[in-house]
Amino acid sequence: MNRILGTADGHDDRNSRRREGSAVVDCAVYVAGQRLPGRLSPDEALGAARERDDAFVWLGLHEPGLEEMSAIARTYGLHELAVEDAVKAEQRPKLEQFGSVHFLVMRTARYVPHGEITETSQVVETGQMMVFVGEQFVITVRHGDASELGSVRADLESQRADLIEQGPWAVAYAVTDRVVDHYVAVADRVEADLDLIEEGVFSRDHASPIPAIYQMKRELVEFRRAVVPLQRPLGMVVSIVPKRIGRYFRDVQDHLTRTVEQVSSFDDLLNSILQARLAQVTVDQNNDMRKIAAWAAIATVWTAGAGIYGMNFSFMPELRWQYGYPAWWTVILVASVLLYRVFRRSGWL
Repeated sequence: MNRILGTADGHDDRNSRRREGSAVVDCAVYVAGQRLPGRLSPDEALGAARERDDAFVWLGLHEPGLEEMSAIARTYGLHELAVEDAVKAEQRPKLEQFGSVHFLVMRTARYVPHGEITETSQVVETGQMMVFVGEQFVITVRHGDASELGSVRADLESQRADLIEQGPWAVAYAVTDRVVDHYVAVADRVEADLDLIEEGVFSRDHASPIPAIYQMKRELVEFRRAVVPLQRPLGMVVSIVPKRIGRYFRDVQDHLTRTVEQVSSFDDLLNSILQARLAQVTVDQNNDMRKIAAWAAIATVWTAGAGIYGMNFSFMPELRWQYGYPAWWTVILVASVLLYRVFRRSGWL
């Protein structure tokens, strides 16, 4: 995690620690694309940014509590409803405006590595990312382990100063881009899992169990809830941001659209896989019933022969015939072999 630093070039230290007992991961003032040196609190950072028109604050928080978030809200003028959403982290993706402050909510996603898909496997882990964008500040609030922002900040500071020079919305773009990039990565890994499940369904050696397919379907629903609802708020962002940053958001929007289409195709594919597996189960059950019926038919020959030959009648020609017993065995065995060959040829055995 990040922490507040005294200098702008200490990214390794900032990524490894943060203030003990505080949700503040990093707090920095940027002027003309450059980070100002000095260790500043959120209050001091905002005061320093307001001294210049081309400065803004980037405050990063990780799972803040209500008390700390309320204190920051009083300093930065955040609406109480947005503060409540930022603390609870149970929101659908959305974009709201409270005065001059825009509040963007996204759901993050992370692929959870696993050996094989079972009925208890966790494939996708989701969290939340909130972004407050004001005239001279941007506040990022992250819940969960997905989509960490330390590398995003480091990349902007070291390689993309021209982008961060464009102000708070540039940071909002970088954060959104990271979230959507993780969507793309998760979608690629999920696609690989679906290929394995599909191979298992059509493999006679190791068919994929139905509970595992249902578990994958539940995980896909969780991923879909993160990806699909973001389309509308991201479209709203594209329409309100300055033109110079709007083209960056449009690129993110394109990536999101492709991911949504990919997730939709996953849903259709998984439904087809599930239907195919259920059909296989039905066919297997029918095959079992045919085998049982075939063996029962063969057993009926023996039962009928024993029933007839064992009747207690005094006048039965076969009882006094010298070859009656071997003839009985011959008839029974020949009939059984003929029935077996007929059932075998028809695929019942």
